[in-house]
Amino acid sequence: MSDFWRDRPTLVTGATGLVGGWLVRRLLAADADVVCLVRDWAPRSMVIDEDLGNRVRIVRGDICDQPLVERVLGEYEIDSVFHLAAQAIVGVANRNPVSTFESNVRGTWTVLEACRHSPAVKQIVCASSDKAYGDCPQLPYREDTPLDARHPYDVSKACADLIARSYAQTFGLPVAITRCGNFYGGGDLNWNRIVPGTIRALLRGQAPVIRSDGLFVRDYFYVEDGVAAYMELAEHLARRPELAGEAFNFSNELQLTVLELVEKIVEIVGVDRRPRVLGAAGHEIRHQWLSAAKARRELAWQPLFDLEEGLRRTIAWYRTFLEPARCTTLRLAADLAVELA
Repeated sequence: MSDFWRDRPTLVTGATGLVGGWLVRRLLAADADVVCLVRDWAPRSMVIDEDLGNRVRIVRGDICDQPLVERVLGEYEIDSVFHLAAQAIVGVANRNPVSTFESNVRGTWTVLEACRHSPAVKQIVCASSDKAYGDCPQLPYREDTPLDARHPYDVSKACADLIARSYAQTFGLPVAITRCGNFYGGGDLNWNRIVPGTIRALLRGQAPVIRSDGLFVRDYFYVEDGVAAYMELAEHLARRPELAGEAFNFSNELQLTVLELVEKIVEIVGVDRRPRVLGAAGHEIRHQWLSAAKARRELAWQPLFDLEEGLRRTIAWYRTFLEPARCTTLRLAADLAVELA
């Protein structure tokens, strides 16, 4: 890591999420001055559980509250912004699209409009997703592939993506967009996701559950690679303002079915349990795969970890996290937080 981040006032939205937690940790390692905008207190998130919260300034509030976001940018003299806050679960979006559109679409224009009114902001990285491309018949997705999303979560990310580019093109806002595949890594406590759910089941001696038919193809991306890419993109944006409005795919460029991923996790964990395949998932894209050629060419970027190493690090994290004594302590802390709320 370079000296670029040392003492740099940096805002992270969505800091209690999977990517946000790892990003905060990496920014602190680079000596950045980190401010986190947090809506819900999440005692089991990495930022709170690992005491990273004692090393950052936390502001409680909603990203849809524009006066609040403008106050944060102004009072803390924010230089760099990582906008990660989003409702990130596809199933939740299918059941409750309005809250997803509020967080992912309105939240994005609120943050960008606040940045437009803040003269101190110099770089903004806005997290989009491979889901923004929709169900495109031509693979892999490249950055010039049209965004053709159809389902609520996918549409919310496509809208946020287009809004970010419109702010760059129309107002000259220094914002760049990241499009990554399915993030995985330690710290993801959404147990209905395939990686944490599978690891937890295996470590408890249970059969993992696959909601789909297991044949959906996804582009899995290790979280530490993701946050390194985000920070690298922000540094490039600072040196090369012509990157404003550009989108970049970040990927290991590996096509993997859900069933193949589960089998790989089973192999590494060393617990022989056949998965239960429910075949119940709907309104999801069957085949997704990103090309990272643009990031390699223009940013000289490359991933730090392959799939096996990423999974090994992830499994090691959950082995520690799911130790019985630790689980009991965290459960009591979570129950106490609910009682006090």
